[in-house]
Amino acid sequence: MKKIETKQEYQEYVDKKSPNSPILKNCFNAFWVGGLICTIGQIIFDFCEYKGFDETTCSTIVSIVLIGIAAMLTGLNIFNKIGKFAGAGSLVPITGFANSIVSPAIEYKSEGYVMGVGGKMFTVAGPVLVFGISASVLVGIIATFLV
Repeated sequence: MKKIETKQEYQEYVDKKSPNSPILKNCFNAFWVGGLICTIGQIIFDFCEYKGFDETTCSTIVSIVLIGIAAMLTGLNIFNKIGKFAGAGSLVPITGFANSIVSPAIEYKSEGYVMGVGGKMFTVAGPVLVFGISASVLVGIIATFLV
C-alpha cells in the first residue's frame, strides 16, 4: 500500500474509499416517511375531534398514541429499520423521542432494571430534555420582562 504523505493525497484516498450518498433519494424518503407519520397523527387528531374531545385533549391523545406506537416498534426492532430507510424523517417527529428513550433501555436491560434500564434510559434524551427545559425557562424569563 502506498504511503499517504500530504493532505491532498489523504483527501483523494478518502474520496475514493467513501461511497457517495444518494442525497436526493434520502431527502425524498425522509420527506414522505415524516409526512406519513404526521398524517397518521392528523388522522388520530381528527378521530378524537369526531368523538367530541377538545383540541388540547386531542393533541395530548395524539402525542401519547404516537409515542406508544414508536416505543412498541422500537421494542420489536422495526423502528430502527424505518430509521435506516427514512433517516431524519422518522426521528424529527415525536416518534424520535420515544425511540431515544426505549433504545437505551433495551440495550442496558441486561444490567438490571435499576442500574441498567433506569440508569441508562435517558442517556440519549436526557441532555435534550435538560437543555430544552433550560432554554424554555430562559426564554420564559426573558419574555416576562420584555412583554
